[in-house]
Amino acid sequence: MTASDARSEKAHGKVAQTPAALGFRMPAEWERHAATWLAWPRNPDTWPTRYPHVADVWTRLVELLAESEEVHILAGGDEVRRDAERRVGQLARVTLHDVATNDAWIRDHGPTLLRHRSGAPLAAVCWTYNAWGGKYPPFDRDALVSRTVAELLDVRRFDAGLVFEGGAVETNGAGTVITSEDCLLHPKRNPGLSLADAERRLCDLLAARQVIWLAGGVAGDDTDGHVDQLTRFVDPRTIVTVVEPDPADVNHAPLAENLRRLESARDLDGEPFRIVTLPLPRPVVVAGCRLPASYANFYIANTVVIVPTFGDPADAHALETLAALLPDRRVVGFDSVDLVEGLGGVHCITQQQPAVEG
Repeated sequence: MTASDARSEKAHGKVAQTPAALGFRMPAEWERHAATWLAWPRNPDTWPTRYPHVADVWTRLVELLAESEEVHILAGGDEVRRDAERRVGQLARVTLHDVATNDAWIRDHGPTLLRHRSGAPLAAVCWTYNAWGGKYPPFDRDALVSRTVAELLDVRRFDAGLVFEGGAVETNGAGTVITSEDCLLHPKRNPGLSLADAERRLCDLLAARQVIWLAGGVAGDDTDGHVDQLTRFVDPRTIVTVVEPDPADVNHAPLAENLRRLESARDLDGEPFRIVTLPLPRPVVVAGCRLPASYANFYIANTVVIVPTFGDPADAHALETLAALLPDRRVVGFDSVDLVEGLGGVHCITQQQPAVEG
């Protein structure tokens, strides 16, 4: 149902059939997955100096994920499909789909998958995708990915009626979501959208009862402040967030403001969240541009937590911190120096499919 359909129902005295009203919710990432979805890399412009190495990154990631769960990969077009088939097509638990994309950031152009509160079925929230405010045309194929994945899974689709991306929202699965003002309210995404209306619509779509709003993102981030570079839940009451202690660093002020907001937030029982900080690595610079290297861009799979690393002294501290917070999974450092040149990380190139229950 589109937003216009919902407004029409309201105008005629009907109750809009939102995901929340129908009993769907967005599970937390640590809840059981049926699979992880990826899109095989295909755009050399995304990694100007490192593209020859990027398929190796995907290969390592798929091998790691396939130890944990099923992996579905969009790999359309003869050349791309041949490369994916040669590298990972023979692995157990890996399925390739002949679906072409413009780029590989499936967290953002893919659907956000919901599960019914009864345990089944699944449904898909399909955001309107415009490549982070029209920054990287063409994006015509990527704009169809949400609908295509929903069709492949044969699940109910909810058209969100919002220009938004999956990397811009984080949930604890228990009624609280985190997002950022800079992203959802950006004039090149949703001009004229008020914070109150945005909050109501997120709650209707994801079955949230409250939204925590962050302020800004890290230097080099072209997404206008995606939360998966900044702040993540690791259990219903624990939030990890990146900080920069150096007042002279451009990241210090926005990350300090995010920390202040998180420390002021309360859960649905009125209790403060447990806040744990993560460092940032030293600046990663390519061709004079600072890249958005962040340890917050980790991915929680069924048996493993995949954490970006950068050959930095802070790598060990980040891994130790997350290992203590997620003791039921193996925490693995994942060399992301090549990947981050594309201005994203491990979380940006993955999208979880929740397992159905019962």
